Amino acid sequence: MASGATEPQHAIQYEPDETPPYKIAIGLALQYVVLTIAGIVITVAIVVRAAGGSESYLAWGSFAVLVVSGLTTAVQARRLGRIGAGYILLMGTSGAFIAVSVTALVQGGPGLLATLVIASSLFQFGLSWKLALLRRIITPVVAGTVIMLIAVTIMPLLFELLRQVPEGSSSAAAPMTALATVLVTLLIVLRASGVLRLWGPVIGIVVGCAVAVSFGIYDFGRVAEARWFGLPAGGWPGFDFSFGPAFWTLLPTFVFVTLIGAVETVGDGVAIQRVSWRKKRATDFGAVQGAVAADGLGNLLSGLLGTVPNTTYSSSISLVEITGVAARRVGICIGVTFCLLAFLPKVAAVVLAVPDPVIAAYAIVLISILFVIGMRVVIQDGIDYRTATIVGVSFWAGVGFQEGVFFTESLGPQLAPLLENGMTAGGLVAILLTLVLELLGSRPMRVDTTLNVEALPAIRNFLDKFSIRRKWQMEMSDRLLQAAEETLLILLEQTGGVEDAEEGARDRRLRLVARKWGTGAELEFIAAGGEGNIEDQIAVLASHGTEEPQEHELSLRILRHLATSVRHQKYHGADIVTVNIEGPRGG
Repeated sequence: MASGATEPQHAIQYEPDETPPYKIAIGLALQYVVLTIAGIVITVAIVVRAAGGSESYLAWGSFAVLVVSGLTTAVQARRLGRIGAGYILLMGTSGAFIAVSVTALVQGGPGLLATLVIASSLFQFGLSWKLALLRRIITPVVAGTVIMLIAVTIMPLLFELLRQVPEGSSSAAAPMTALATVLVTLLIVLRASGVLRLWGPVIGIVVGCAVAVSFGIYDFGRVAEARWFGLPAGGWPGFDFSFGPAFWTLLPTFVFVTLIGAVETVGDGVAIQRVSWRKKRATDFGAVQGAVAADGLGNLLSGLLGTVPNTTYSSSISLVEITGVAARRVGICIGVTFCLLAFLPKVAAVVLAVPDPVIAAYAIVLISILFVIGMRVVIQDGIDYRTATIVGVSFWAGVGFQEGVFFTESLGPQLAPLLENGMTAGGLVAILLTLVLELLGSRPMRVDTTLNVEALPAIRNFLDKFSIRRKWQMEMSDRLLQAAEETLLILLEQTGGVEDAEEGARDRRLRLVARKWGTGAELEFIAAGGEGNIEDQIAVLASHGTEEPQEHELSLRILRHLATSVRHQKYHGADIVTVNIEGPRGG
């Protein structure tokens, strides 16, 4: 997709369409795999051990998750039809799924987990082509609240794992191995930079294992007994199609977490495009939709093979930026390597032999970061007293339901099990409060047109209707129109100046949304180029931050003479200008 910007971006050695020699591609693939394989397999170990699962299922789950990670990483790099981004996006397990997966295993075993993962993946497939709808359901407030509750739900499980060591071990074994893991991981993550920072968790695990060896709690027997090549002995666990109460109780939670993972994948799909080319390009929305669809494919395959769900790894963006290699060949080599390692049980055994205190310490660091990510998601679009109220009430409602302090036994056998999960309860409260807030406010009006000077009559007619609805006099209507004219000039300047606006903006579309703002009005101008649904484009771009817009004298004029405030959000391929105008005295 073409873009007006042509300035060099950064030192990319190989773009996605270019083909580095196999020795470079395979060497980088091995580096990527070593960085991520421990986290992928350890997540399975946390889920199975916290749920009290069998060792045979743990072996199968580790095998299956490597196969799924390999296949979906390759699909992300080499698109299959409309599935896949066409970029290097590593796929693997996510800490966000730990708590719900543990609950599924406890209540119904691997069969129930597999069925729930398959069912939730279908929702993700459906919404991959309706990203605006996904954005409406999983707003930043809802997503951030649920992410914070994920951390709250998982931590008790990890604290329990911290104390799990073989009988007869030294009383210092668990605290010393956990402490070594946490300290080394934090030291590298907080102090190191560049590629070394990415190695922080891996180095922390290695140091923790070294301390564990000194206490005799690293399971060398598991490594020695594992075969070099073959399939796990346990075999495929199968499905549970009974669709009993446990399925219907856990399904909303799985859908919540899966859709939040999809929102994060949207951000990864935008970010990987920004770091993969030598020159800036407008965001390819088809690639973002393909990334979400591949995410859904990964969850579908995870369910079919009976293992925990997977999602994209944001570390892919950092690795591409650091190495300067964004070639699809590397992504395919990563996928093939994961698949090959799945058939080498001894490799997985080396990871599965890691003691529980090391695993728990590693996960505590990552989940703590996840909690902060949830906070950042909440405030990414700014926070006011309304947002703060929704987040605060929803979060503590989720904690209360999770701890069983809200008399759930009085809610009946159908509703009580559903709300006993803090993520589901908190997410539903956030959605309900958001809907109430929207229903109490007046419905916004909008108009779609092309971005050119000929749009002015349509904009004038639209604002007249908006003013009539609000029963405003001519003075307020004129202020709205003047603000709209000035903002239109700003957007036209973004495409190369007013003189050649017709040429520069002929492929750009404009949406103007007008809504009540106190006693006045808020005008939101959304300009986007290319084909496709403009709502989907903005939903994609809004998931991954903004660039700093250049200051324009015209925007300063609006600020000084017409508006209370002006906010300009500039994205790759789109601009959003929000203008707030005070209403006439007396409302």
